[in-house]
Amino acid sequence: MTQTTKASARLDPLPPETTPEMKDEFDSFFKTLGFVPNSVLTMQRKPKIAKAFVQIQRAIWDPESKVDRGFKRLAAYVASRNAADVYSMAHTASGALHFGIAEEKLLAARDYRNSPLFTTAEKAALDLAVAASSSPIAVTDALFVELRKHWSEEQIVELMGVIAVAGFLARWNVSMATPIEPEPLEVGERVLSPQGWSPGAHRR
Repeated sequence: MTQTTKASARLDPLPPETTPEMKDEFDSFFKTLGFVPNSVLTMQRKPKIAKAFVQIQRAIWDPESKVDRGFKRLAAYVASRNAADVYSMAHTASGALHFGIAEEKLLAARDYRNSPLFTTAEKAALDLAVAASSSPIAVTDALFVELRKHWSEEQIVELMGVIAVAGFLARWNVSMATPIEPEPLEVGERVLSPQGWSPGAHRR
């Protein structure tokens, strides 16, 4: 059974049993999240695309990451916020909280440059998240000089992977009007709505 909110999708998420060949991938989502994301349930109309997406998700959220998994979700949240992807904002906010990011710090990400809650290294990484998720892309050589002061090349690739996938998801979710599942929706309404977040904000 698919999970939906009040807003209707432009392409409905299909039930997981629609694509038996994706059972292993869907079982993995049930184990880690308790549900299969509606973005993937929509994507399964082309199983090869859905499987490839799941593989890259596994790679960027690898437990053996060299960048803290909570902070990576915060970077994804900042990129999603910059791209106005309310679906991914709810998901990444929920993930950041789950992996130990304090609610106060999550909310402070809106103005991270002026917040004492963020280190210089974290601010450089979030500068990358904003610059790389902007249109046109605003990444500069000077930004990379600052990044290299705080992060290894492997860590920069991890961060860029997270940000780039956030860009893919922003195009996908805003275009598809992906409906938000109950758990991330609750986080969005409880934590993010005071800053203007709304599950239907992407619709035109």
